[in-house]
Amino acid sequence: MRFVATKTPGQQSCLTLHRTRHLFIRQQTSVINAIRAHLAEFGIVAPVGRHGVEQLLQVVADKSDKRLPEVARTCVAALGVQLQTLKAKILEFDRLIMAWHRSSETSRRLDDIPGVGPALATALVASIADPNAFRSGRDFSAWIGVVPKQNSSGGKDRLGSISKRGDRYLRGLFVAGALAVIRYAKIYGTKHRPWLTALLARRPTKVAAIALANKIARMAWAMMAKGERYKEPVALAV
Repeated sequence: MRFVATKTPGQQSCLTLHRTRHLFIRQQTSVINAIRAHLAEFGIVAPVGRHGVEQLLQVVADKSDKRLPEVARTCVAALGVQLQTLKAKILEFDRLIMAWHRSSETSRRLDDIPGVGPALATALVASIADPNAFRSGRDFSAWIGVVPKQNSSGGKDRLGSISKRGDRYLRGLFVAGALAVIRYAKIYGTKHRPWLTALLARRPTKVAAIALANKIARMAWAMMAKGERYKEPVALAV
């Protein structure tokens, strides 16, 4: 029988911080989509991205622009105020996460892993009360949901799609970190990462990102379980 280790009040507080910030981010996306959709009904569109939304809100603020009726202008303006409030709250929570990160020695050690930033490092420390509850790094990555499903029998290994089980939030952070590493490698070259170079040569970027996320997760577990610091591969050290 397996038991879940009890989290400390500090860990639970950090998880609450992450979950609230994530909720605000989803609400921010929803509000942005609503602003775009409402204005598109009146033929007012803007490029995708932050600057595009700002252009739309400038149209809303310009009362001389007669493309937008007053009732619709009032509604979209209210959404703009809500968007600014959400952005301010997310920024405030980012500062709280950074402060928690600086106060945790384990979180600072995890931050040295390529693809792991303060957000993922603090989320890991807060989520994993006892790293030794997992027998290996593979068990840990399976708990996150970045390993293939096993459909093996009769001595034949049949691997299916990624299981996507476990903590969806952590999995998303790991994949985002892996994509950032791949993006950096494509810009500045991958000659110092032979494993990643070979993987990108034979697999699509998103498939490689899942494999890299699996690798990062295993490294993170090893560092938490053994109390070690990140050691660069030999290929990077030369």
